[in-house]
Amino acid sequence: MIDLDNLVLTEPQIKERIATNFKKRRKEHKISQKKLAIKSGVSFGSIKRFEQTGEISLSNLIKIAQILDLDKDLLSLFNTPYFENIEDMLK
Repeated sequence: MIDLDNLVLTEPQIKERIATNFKKRRKEHKISQKKLAIKSGVSFGSIKRFEQTGEISLSNLIKIAQILDLDKDLLSLFNTPYFENIEDMLK
């Protein structure tokens, strides 16, 4: 039997996963929070808060994503077309 609770994430769970994934990518680039703040123009406090809570403005997320070469990942977020039914998909 499929556990549907694991398929639908809550807002806090999504924010936590995004923040965790971002932190991993930052560390892969071997860049500290302070250095990222300087390079991106986003305050150190905003970066720290984002990694702890998942809270960040879209503008600041874009700025830090650009430094870590993740901006193309952001662009692909809503790229996949959504189809109401199979007929729409076949058009």
